[in-house]
Amino acid sequence: MPRQNPNLSQPKPIPVQQRSNPFLSELSFAYRCRHAIALTTFCFWLSGVGLLARVAQSVGSTSTTSQRFLTMERSFEKEFEDFFGEDLAQVTQGPADVAQTLLKISQETGTQPAVLWVVPRTDHLHLVLLLPGGKPITRDLYNVPRSTLLKTAATLRDQMSEPDSRWDLKTAQQLHQWLIAPFEQEHLQPAKIDTLLLCLGDGMRGLPLAALHDGQRYLVEKYSLSIIPAFNLIQTNYQRLKQGKILAAGASEFMQMNALPAVPVEISTILRFLQGGQASQTRWQGQSLLNQTFTLANLKSRLHGQRFNIVHLATHAEFNPGQPHQSYIQFRDTRLNLDQMDTVEWSNPSLDLLVLSACQTALGDGTAELGFAGVALKSGVKTALGSLWYISDVGTLAVMSEFYQQLTQNPTKAAALRQAQLQMLHKKVRIEGKNLILSNTAIPLSDELLANVETDFSHPFYWSGFTMISSPW
Repeated sequence: MPRQNPNLSQPKPIPVQQRSNPFLSELSFAYRCRHAIALTTFCFWLSGVGLLARVAQSVGSTSTTSQRFLTMERSFEKEFEDFFGEDLAQVTQGPADVAQTLLKISQETGTQPAVLWVVPRTDHLHLVLLLPGGKPITRDLYNVPRSTLLKTAATLRDQMSEPDSRWDLKTAQQLHQWLIAPFEQEHLQPAKIDTLLLCLGDGMRGLPLAALHDGQRYLVEKYSLSIIPAFNLIQTNYQRLKQGKILAAGASEFMQMNALPAVPVEISTILRFLQGGQASQTRWQGQSLLNQTFTLANLKSRLHGQRFNIVHLATHAEFNPGQPHQSYIQFRDTRLNLDQMDTVEWSNPSLDLLVLSACQTALGDGTAELGFAGVALKSGVKTALGSLWYISDVGTLAVMSEFYQQLTQNPTKAAALRQAQLQMLHKKVRIEGKNLILSNTAIPLSDELLANVETDFSHPFYWSGFTMISSPW
């Protein structure tokens, strides 16, 4: 047997741990894959748990916000129901519904409305803003307790209700800082809001909102304004008042109350403006009841079976402290108490606008202010326009005449009132010689009306007390 050559190299044995085993390699790969899949699945599970938690939190937050909103609306509704002693409506519209209604009206009117709820509380001021298509935005001002807010509001009312009073902008600026400024730069201006509906809490409903001031401009210079009892308590359908039917009624003499000598001029001027439209599509039909014919029975007779868009009452009306029957509208022969407003067939469907051109309110009294803010609600009309205080016979004539001039030229009733107030503020409405000068016409005045008459209506006393109530549309 030949001997092996020791110089020839022999293959070295491969250690067990280094030997290649296809079965073991495949097993290791499968294990690693299964481990990776399990780890990935676990991560997805964790992610899903987090997502579900966030969704649940979001749903819970939305639900809570809606519940709080409905509770707030119901609290306002209850105030008016307790005052009038009857069930007025059901609060069913949550914040999403209200936001969509605002969006719809914005598209129909070409305006940008928003709603602001002002809720005075014992230790702070609670504010809620809702924009078209948006969600509730809240602010709580703990440096503004109820007592401080109401005291400041009373100071402004006192300043406004006297034409010769010292006019100090500080109070108007302070109220603007509390009520409007928390939202203005961040929300109102970016959204180009031009109409504000304000739902005001107890003690605030007699506030002349148009006179609030930001240091440069009055609130009415920035927004059309309306006070509402609650959003769920107003009518939100829209139809522009280009053409329609008006009943203008009133009296210049009363047996036990001060005379209103400008009323005949007021009624004739309103009818002339609305009936004198150049185009047939803007010409109104008009009827009137004056002095001896201005009775409650005649009003009811005219309203029965006829569809009026506007009823204008140029007469005394007072919103007094106490129960609704203590507030009234004065007719030639009797009074129509506030608790009887729904006994008049204002119109079916609802009257678009009820104007009380010479009313006054016992400012600072919660029940009187409830009556003023609830007059449209109780009568079932869409919108009411009234004054917080009686200004003067010729001053009322000036505001009302300019308002009706603006009514057919603006998309909403609140916008028309704003324009009338701006014309007075900027001295476009004034007395010159023997004429009342309006923005685009003049009204001759008798010597009786010119006696001791004002010539400058720019002071907020003359225009800030006129208030749109309920729907601004």
